[in-house]
Amino acid sequence: MEGALWTVDWGGMFTPTRSVLEMVLRATIMYFVIVALLKVVVKRQTGGVGRTDILVIVLVADIAGPGFAADYVSVVEGAVLVATVLFWSYAIEYLTHRSKAFERFFQPPPLLLIDNGRMLPRNMRTELITKDELMTHLREEGIGDIAKVEQACMEPDGMISVIKKGGNSGAANPS
Repeated sequence: MEGALWTVDWGGMFTPTRSVLEMVLRATIMYFVIVALLKVVVKRQTGGVGRTDILVIVLVADIAGPGFAADYVSVVEGAVLVATVLFWSYAIEYLTHRSKAFERFFQPPPLLLIDNGRMLPRNMRTELITKDELMTHLREEGIGDIAKVEQACMEPDGMISVIKKGGNSGAANPS
């Protein structure tokens, strides 16, 4: 029995139990389902990555695992799944830089939150940002009075950029 601890099933380790095409299709479908769901759910990151964001990502990974893998056993199957996910990640980034349609979908334009010293409550609701959160970001930029803001926008990366009246601008740092 001691010898069994040191034996390696080389054939099982490198022989896929599922079709490589099936694994690529599974990984592709699951990748795009997760990208679409995260695009809707984790839309902004005004304060950086929070505990709930991390929890959501960990839970999604755990729940999605069986859909990706269909109980894969071999190293080859794991490598195919990882390679497929990395391929699509790179492909989306590449297409986003090459195609205006992809860019608009994956990196929407900035959304005005403040225009000429006035908060835009409708846009703030769209981004689920409160007046207190917005004011916190302004204070981080050294602005205590909203009347001193020409524009503040929610950028595609979740940051808030601020243009002060008079032309000084900056981006609020995530905290």
